Amino acid sequence: MLARRSLMALACRPLSTMASQTPMEDTMRSKIQSSLSPSHLEIHNDSHLHSHHKAMENSASQETHFRVVITSDSFKGLMQQKRHKIVYALFKEEMAREGGIHALQLRTRTQEEEERDKAKQGEGGAVTCKKE
Repeated sequence: MLARRSLMALACRPLSTMASQTPMEDTMRSKIQSSLSPSHLEIHNDSHLHSHHKAMENSASQETHFRVVITSDSFKGLMQQKRHKIVYALFKEEMAREGGIHALQLRTRTQEEEERDKAKQGEGGAVTCKKE
């Protein structure tokens, strides 16, 4: 009976009082949303794909490797390198922390670039590159 009461109390607790299962992802999402106001944001935790690497051997963290797609007009007029510097600056503390972000793969684009990519994909599938 006691276990059932504990489960009921937990189920009725507001989400804001519960500990997050993805604190690093939550922090990333919050920082990106407040700084870049993205129209599209995807955060993929790929840590499980890298858990066997030697560098991850003694890490207790399950949130070390991320793949992030950000569409924001904050990137308008900026080259990829500058866009990535902006995002890396947001996570300076998280990348320096032991057990923090170890790897960050970024895809940054503007709304216009996203729409152009979607149009290209709709024209027949894969995007092909020109040979020079």
